[in-house]
Amino acid sequence: MTLKLIVKDKGDRIDLWLSNHILNISRARIQKLIKTGNVIVNNEICKTKKEQVFLGDCLQIYLPSPKKLELMPEAIPLDILYEDEYLIVINKVAGMVVHPSPGHTEGTLVHALLHHCSYLSDVGEFHRPGIVHRLDKDTTGTIVVAKTAFVHQHLQKQIRDRTIKRQYIAVVHGVLKNKENNSYKIDKGVINLPIGRHPVDRKKMAIIPIDKNGRKAVTYWKILERLGNYSLVKFNLETGRTHQIRVHSSFLGCPVLGDPLYSSNRSFNINLSGQVLHAHKLSLVHPINLNRFEVTASLPLEFTKLLKSLRQKNN
Repeated sequence: MTLKLIVKDKGDRIDLWLSNHILNISRARIQKLIKTGNVIVNNEICKTKKEQVFLGDCLQIYLPSPKKLELMPEAIPLDILYEDEYLIVINKVAGMVVHPSPGHTEGTLVHALLHHCSYLSDVGEFHRPGIVHRLDKDTTGTIVVAKTAFVHQHLQKQIRDRTIKRQYIAVVHGVLKNKENNSYKIDKGVINLPIGRHPVDRKKMAIIPIDKNGRKAVTYWKILERLGNYSLVKFNLETGRTHQIRVHSSFLGCPVLGDPLYSSNRSFNINLSGQVLHAHKLSLVHPINLNRFEVTASLPLEFTKLLKSLRQKNN
């Protein structure tokens, strides 16, 4: 595959510029592509990662075909919330990666689905059959998977058109503040801050201005319960950026409890397996009968135990 890009903004070192403009490729991989002669600048091979790019430069990036990961079905139990011949909705458990990648070659949701389903959509990349959207490894809750190509494309369009509604529940540090009214007394609000790849730590996302390649990200929140130094919060997503809730709440000083990336400096005396973030409800239009339906995933046991402990401490 070949990517072609025209520099339309301020120039920079080519490895930095490319890593800021191609979000799904790490800077380390870009540097390797440069080293192996797979990056072309104005029809000449780029010889160093420190080469400067300038306004109007034409860049070509040749991406060698990745080595295919062998997808073997695995008999992993699934909590199925809804299923028919066209799609399936799963209540994903914490610790499960959605699809295979070089660091996760077994035990993923895809491996489990291949064992459970006789067929899945082949739209998109070969190692993501049926996968329409994702949840982070330690985020639990609802995820829809397509069984046919038509259903896959229909669901993707719903995501693009923002007609799929996703509601999350989380426990965060502190109390979210309504910025418009500058008040902690108002228990709901909206976070409208663009998100992009973190400029230094490539594993993280961050608040990045639109003109610096950030993408629009809108999160609606409502406090369901105040629990001393913590809050139980409902989040509704208008957009679906990577780590959106985790980045937005952390930026406002209220990171999700147990988040290893965005609240690592926060101490807590209950052992948690990951961030306390649960995809509680998923509402979508069925691609075949065109009826809207909603699926709800109960809170996982660890989440309910945490709430019980916090409530006891604050009684």
